[in-house]
Amino acid sequence: MQERASPPQVISYEGLLVIVGGGTVDHDLLRDLYLTGAHLVGADGGADQIVAAGLKPEAIIGDFDSLSNVDEWLGRTRLLRIPEQETTDFEKALYSTSAPVTIAMGMTGKRFDHTLAALDAVTKHARDRVVILVDEADIAVALTGPFSFEVAPRERVSVHPLLPIRFKRSIGLRYPLDGLRLAPGERTGTSNEAVDGPFRIEPEGRTRPWLLLLDRKYLFGVAAAATAMAG
Repeated sequence: MQERASPPQVISYEGLLVIVGGGTVDHDLLRDLYLTGAHLVGADGGADQIVAAGLKPEAIIGDFDSLSNVDEWLGRTRLLRIPEQETTDFEKALYSTSAPVTIAMGMTGKRFDHTLAALDAVTKHARDRVVILVDEADIAVALTGPFSFEVAPRERVSVHPLLPIRFKRSIGLRYPLDGLRLAPGERTGTSNEAVDGPFRIEPEGRTRPWLLLLDRKYLFGVAAAATAMAG
């Protein structure tokens, strides 16, 4: 397999970054994120989704094989063409940007292989940044360290290991994670729930990525909590 070349440049964002792909995108939610000051980047054809929401991407990153019309963007926004074929456009956008918290929209839905590829990408990059995948019903927050948040009592709180990981403790969950080892294909922590609202999850160490899955209504709160944690 050909070794991936280093990206020609890395675009840094201080605030919330939203990377948009060509999958299922809620345009109203995308506009709401934009109104909070989020930066919008199109992963190749995801730029068309941003335009469909009546917005403009600050940058378009990818191999440009699915962007509807590259020429019309010349001089209008930042274009970063990366021709390598070892990664998806989503991963190209991840390794070509930096931001404390990244929301990824349009990386799930429509095609299941794209969803699997998105999970693989966040597994590789979760050590460097917090990534929040958004679909029609849920958010999936890729984390490596501890995380605290508050949801409504008895609200669903699911935990999924992206790699084998052991948890030191949890607080505020119906089924404690204390000392529990989770691993793909062995054991997951789906369909847990909050006992009385606030909860905290602490893995052993800070290098193994895991997913926290919550109802999508908590996106803005989780993004704010993750941003505060990153700062």
